[in-house]
Amino acid sequence: MTRDVKVLYIDLTTGKMSRKLRPDLAEYLGGAGIATKLLQEEILPQEDALDPRQPIILATGPLAMIYPSVTKTVAMFKSPLTGELGESHAGMRLATAMRLAGVDAIVITGKSESPCYLSISDQFVGIKNAEPLWGFSVEEVGRSLRELEPGSGHRSCIRIGPAGEKQVSFACVNVDTFRHFGRLGLGAVFGSKMLKAIVITGAHDELVGDRPKYNAIYQELYEKCVRTGAMEKYHELGTPVNIKPLSAMGGLPTLNLQTGTFDQADAISGEAFAEEKLIRKIACPGCPVGCIHVALSRRFFGEGYEVESATVSYDYELIFALGSFIGISDKDAILRLIEDVELYGMDAISSGIILGWVTEAYEKGLISEEVLGTKVAFGAVEGYRTVLRNLVRQPNQFYRDLARGLAYAVKIYGGADFAAVLGGNEMPGYHTGYGSVVGFTVAARHSHLDNAGYSYDQSNVGPVDIEKLTDYLIEEEQIRCALNSLVVCLFARKVYDLETTARALDAAGIPMTVEDLEALGRKIFILKLQIRQSMGFDLRQMTIPKRFFETPTLNGKLDRATADRIMERYLEKVEQLVVNPAN
Repeated sequence: MTRDVKVLYIDLTTGKMSRKLRPDLAEYLGGAGIATKLLQEEILPQEDALDPRQPIILATGPLAMIYPSVTKTVAMFKSPLTGELGESHAGMRLATAMRLAGVDAIVITGKSESPCYLSISDQFVGIKNAEPLWGFSVEEVGRSLRELEPGSGHRSCIRIGPAGEKQVSFACVNVDTFRHFGRLGLGAVFGSKMLKAIVITGAHDELVGDRPKYNAIYQELYEKCVRTGAMEKYHELGTPVNIKPLSAMGGLPTLNLQTGTFDQADAISGEAFAEEKLIRKIACPGCPVGCIHVALSRRFFGEGYEVESATVSYDYELIFALGSFIGISDKDAILRLIEDVELYGMDAISSGIILGWVTEAYEKGLISEEVLGTKVAFGAVEGYRTVLRNLVRQPNQFYRDLARGLAYAVKIYGGADFAAVLGGNEMPGYHTGYGSVVGFTVAARHSHLDNAGYSYDQSNVGPVDIEKLTDYLIEEEQIRCALNSLVVCLFARKVYDLETTARALDAAGIPMTVEDLEALGRKIFILKLQIRQSMGFDLRQMTIPKRFFETPTLNGKLDRATADRIMERYLEKVEQLVVNPAN
């Protein structure tokens, strides 16, 4: 493969910038592949995640923008939350802006002396003063930068809020208002570098390979996206369609995972939000589906019907984390919490899981009202709003500790048995069986998006087949590593099977076979394992909290000894894979 990969290097300490052609990176395609390789080159594995020398890697893929639903940008970094591999994906306009700015990947190192933002185009790269923006909410800084950086062409604005500035370990990076680099604390890494935002504007043309072949495969993919049922649910109700069925089957984490069923699931279902709150649907550029569901949040105050309103995007994970998990069944209250988290710039899943633990720890007397600065109770929104605000303000040592993540806090304050944390990351919204619990623990990002163990549970109800589950977790993560190197939105994974993906690559001038894609996925998977090990990750040291075995799943109660056997076999398999990748 002779394709040049265009990498932009920026050192915030020295102000030095350079564009380099890296044909050696072409074998990794793009996205997760290139980002993982660049992370391996730049990372200081034993140094703190917030050390100024640590890199931020942003990478898009060779199919981004030119095929439907290939919309993502991948971020790689060392996570301040887990201390190991940090990986996050975001949609909206960033991938398109990067490609049209002539950039496949960006490597950012160093630390600015004062708050700054980056302005990048196909003609210009600059480090600009962000002191007037420091302290602004995500919404305020976005509005200001759109005025400061008008430009022409396709523009993307990514930025952090006050949580990133205060280096909250689960701070996120907002991407074009309605999407995020969530999970694992990229926002804190931005803040540690005094980097408030990046604005990228692209206006140059991109050529594809064989035009007739490209037109034919594009039409085929488009038809699969919009004319079949492959992505229908994402457009109609979106991921909140999962609320009612998961609650019915006992897989919806509720009341700090004390149960898997929410008795008011109907009130916060996808249907209820769509009928009462939905005002529009938005699509990422180049995607015909429109999966982003936006609600109108209205609040009345004072006398005379004084009102303020905001548009808030919602999805399954946000409704679970800031709804069922903390016992809230009022849609307006959920939207208010989502809006708070958005403005502060914190990951919504981590925020909700932390609120659940705080509530139970308060009930059990582990933390006091004096320390919290408020009373908290399941279903009581105002107490939760105070806790979220204090996570950013950090008025005492408790909040400074809690801002480092739940895994860190429980070492000091107790309550580890009921902390819904796996691998140092707050759990996602599925308590379905061994696939979910073990899958989250072993996955590269401790995420449901890596190996879909939760999906395995729903398709294989009954006694667990340890060999079958273990093989599935490894094979699925490798396939997703390949798709994430392109970078295909995983909502479209049924559209982009490997055979179709190989044909799409060939039409774009990148000849690859199904076997090549499988080999690439395996290569990226192994590289991630090696990077994680260099940072100190050891699966043998991973502990699954007691709560995951106390609360029944749709497959019944889980047994710790069985979970341990699954992880042992997983470890044996991946160790063999690292030693002998061909097998």
